[in-house]
Amino acid sequence: MLPSMKAPRFFLRGFRRPSEVASLALGKLERQVLDQAWRHGEVSVRDIYVIFDEQVAYTTLMTTLDRLYKKKLLARRKDGRAFLYAPAVSREEFEHGIRADVIDGLLGGGAEGIEPVLACIVDTVSENDRQLLDELDRLVREKKRTLRRKP
Repeated sequence: MLPSMKAPRFFLRGFRRPSEVASLALGKLERQVLDQAWRHGEVSVRDIYVIFDEQVAYTTLMTTLDRLYKKKLLARRKDGRAFLYAPAVSREEFEHGIRADVIDGLLGGGAEGIEPVLACIVDTVSENDRQLLDELDRLVREKKRTLRRKP
């Protein structure tokens, strides 16, 4: 195992934290509109316009909802001459997808790149909280049991 060392506070070029991935994948307004769709279930452009106190142009909100639809984050259905938009993914599914993308980026270098990343995770977790290390161990054992049961 790698020697334990304090993680420096700097940003690696190309590395993004999950919150940064979300902000890069979605603009600020897109994230705010998606939050409102999660909060209200099904919304129209007019609903979002009112929620934003008519401070954002109606056409901007229409474009934003359409972009979220094209990104497959919202579903839509025709209601008269307008569209109603509803979340196509839950907040949990969205956040899980972001975390999965970050982990895939970390581990995507092949087998030789995985061990240092995993060792760093274990070192960082154990420095912060022994219970988290125990929980990590439990999750690994549980996953191994599940994989052994699969044909």
